[in-house]
Amino acid sequence: MRNIIYTAFIATVITSCKKDFLSVQPTDRLPEEYILSDSSLFEDYIVARYVGIKLQDKEGDGTNPGFGRGFDYALWSSLTDESIYNNDDNTWLVQKGLLAPENTGIAGTIWGRSYRGIRDCNFAISNIANVKMTAAHRARLIAELKFIRAFRYHDLIRNYGGIILMGDSAHNLTDNLQDDAFFKRASLKESIDYAVAELDDAANGLPLNNGDGWLPGRATKGAALALKSRLLLYAASPLYATGTWQEAVTAAQAVIGLNKYSIYTGGYANLFLTNDNNEAIFERLYTKNANHTHLEIANGPNGYGGWGGNLPLQNLVDDYEMDNGKPITDPASGYDVNNPYVGRDKRFYATILYNGASYRGNTVETFTPGGKDSKDGTDNWNTSKTGYYLKKYMNDAYPLLNPWGNAGFQPWFYIRYAEILLNFAEAANEAYGADAVPSGSTLSARTALNQIRQRPGVGMPDLPAGLSQSQMRDAIRYERRVELAFEEHRFYDVRRWKIADVTENKPAGGIIVTKTGSTFTYATKVALDGRHFESKHYWLPIPRTEIQASNNKIQQNSGY
Repeated sequence: MRNIIYTAFIATVITSCKKDFLSVQPTDRLPEEYILSDSSLFEDYIVARYVGIKLQDKEGDGTNPGFGRGFDYALWSSLTDESIYNNDDNTWLVQKGLLAPENTGIAGTIWGRSYRGIRDCNFAISNIANVKMTAAHRARLIAELKFIRAFRYHDLIRNYGGIILMGDSAHNLTDNLQDDAFFKRASLKESIDYAVAELDDAANGLPLNNGDGWLPGRATKGAALALKSRLLLYAASPLYATGTWQEAVTAAQAVIGLNKYSIYTGGYANLFLTNDNNEAIFERLYTKNANHTHLEIANGPNGYGGWGGNLPLQNLVDDYEMDNGKPITDPASGYDVNNPYVGRDKRFYATILYNGASYRGNTVETFTPGGKDSKDGTDNWNTSKTGYYLKKYMNDAYPLLNPWGNAGFQPWFYIRYAEILLNFAEAANEAYGADAVPSGSTLSARTALNQIRQRPGVGMPDLPAGLSQSQMRDAIRYERRVELAFEEHRFYDVRRWKIADVTENKPAGGIIVTKTGSTFTYATKVALDGRHFESKHYWLPIPRTEIQASNNKIQQNSGY
């Protein structure tokens, strides 16, 4: 069976050069007329739009990049207060507030890859009428293309703000693109309205379920409605301020009302190792011949031969509540500074490896002197700078050493049902309050949040009735912080809430664990110097090369 998200047909690239430019036909691509003359090739071309071209080193290792950062060596989390990347890989400049149009680090590929993907979708939409197939199948493929295109626009919007809307134009290298109107950026509201309208069209034409030739990983009605929910939540948020919380409530209700998705009951840790579970709304799937970065060796502790890649920060560790629902700063929480990892929210144990954690039949030792996963251990060049290692996504059944071709088959969730419940809770609380049940719903903000907290294997206490809107807002932000950790939400959440000037200016914290006899002591440290955020960083800079390519007609974001 083909891997729907990464297909061998990815080499199919449309060439826009004239056919007589070279006398020899390139062998790494198919000419347009071949694709347009064969409906199967044409559909493979569409499926390949779920991924894009590799534009940077260490990007999309083993497979081409999909949407967002996904499973690369340096995760998007390492641009936030969730983690830092051990060996930099162009992440530290973002953490240190050194972003510039000439130096965008790992954040520099979004503009170019997104517009390339949009152009490819536009080519297919412009030519699909010339491909022989049934009208019903053509309508479904157009809906799929609109979803893929809208996802690319959503990625542009959440990183740059108002963007250039291309319509259905599929320009070639020979086109004259010097018209100022071609490079004009739409307003933020116009950009979101356009993407939302595309998602409405896509939802109307996409199937409710995968199956009957619509294989897992391809867009469905639920995926389109879920992405719309995310965009309208952003639109209502303080940074955007272009939509209403009521609209965001309605959008989330539309996904919930499908009665198709639910919270996964097999355990929080197992959720991220399991394909096609009932919580997945839109995911990227992998097969043995299209595996992604081998996560276990890339992120594992140095004492096991791992490279200690994305290292959780003390900032995140400290935010995990105790399992009684109280923050560790509450004197009544039961938190013990001498046993800091005892009795925490169970999602902590599924997300972070800490000193004393069980791991691969052994115990993690980040203590000094002598800890095997510390600077005193083997492969100490990979020692964690924070005193923690990443656990989430890691499958201990996969080999850590020499994993090539025998690991890396976890799914990457672009959207899952817990996010939709969180979207609903946030919007409902802002629009109506913590306990109000919006018209057409059976949930309040509080009861939606409790579904997540009651996840089997997590069992956090229910939030009580009677919370104020401000108290519920804090509870929702906590829940997004820990439930969605390392899933590419934190970067955008702290920006849309306009709290990044606080969270991203806190030092990148770590822990020093010292062992004396059988006793451990814990002292915090700064794991990465110079963490810094300015107001201009609420949006990314458009790469200078993109502006120069437009003959300086594209307007740069303010402050750069």
